[in-house]
Amino acid sequence: MKKRILPTLLGLVTIVVVISITNCKSANITSSTDPDKKTSIENFDDFYNRFHADSLFQMSRIKFPLKGIKVDYEGEKKWSGKNWITMKTKIQDVDTSEFKTEYQKTDKSFMEKFWIEDTGYSSEYRFKLIRKKWYLVYANEQNL
Repeated sequence: MKKRILPTLLGLVTIVVVISITNCKSANITSSTDPDKKTSIENFDDFYNRFHADSLFQMSRIKFPLKGIKVDYEGEKKWSGKNWITMKTKIQDVDTSEFKTEYQKTDKSFMEKFWIEDTGYSSEYRFKLIRKKWYLVYANEQNL
């Protein structure tokens, strides 16, 4: 009788140990995917640098239909994915000997403007923090 109890007891202990280890691993997975870690706010500077360096990323972070318009000698056009011109120059890299610049940053928005005095050329772009990620939400370009 003792011979039968020992293997059964050993089997039960093994099952309890396996279940305990499995639960511990599940707990570790849950804590490593903690919602608070996933919901951290995207760093604007990292976003802004990548936005200007990676055209595919840029397109993924534009909220079409984009507010604002493109105005030139051909008339006014609303922005779309088809007529969007990839932004490559960051406001800090604009040639200030030719262009005037202005920008404002808050915790939830970034606005940049650049223009050439007395020429009819100006651009304004606005970025907004939406669900903890940055997006371009407005673009206005005039070249008259």
